[in-house]
Amino acid sequence: MPKKNSLPPDVVSQWPEIFSDIEIKAVPLEYIDSMRVSFEDGKVWEIDISKTRKSITKEEQQKELEETLRNFIEEYSTVIKTVDFRLKTQKVISDMKERTNKFMKKRK
Repeated sequence: MPKKNSLPPDVVSQWPEIFSDIEIKAVPLEYIDSMRVSFEDGKVWEIDISKTRKSITKEEQQKELEETLRNFIEEYSTVIKTVDFRLKTQKVISDMKERTNKFMKKRK
């Protein structure tokens, strides 16, 4: 059974030597592809975050989107069964490698 706040097994399997030890407290919106919200009554909503983010240009609007999602989850928390975030795993991997390389170059 995965630890609380750990990444799902399908994500960990893509880069296990790194992803297996990561504990998630928050995920930047830029790494979320979509959200799948399951409600107690059996309804399921698929929210395409990537598509929504592409139509938003200003940083303020992106912060509004974050706030809207936060408010949505809070408002419906009593009837939400699960929230499943689909990550852009390849973007996470790419950005981590890029930032690690930059860090290592600065250390020399």
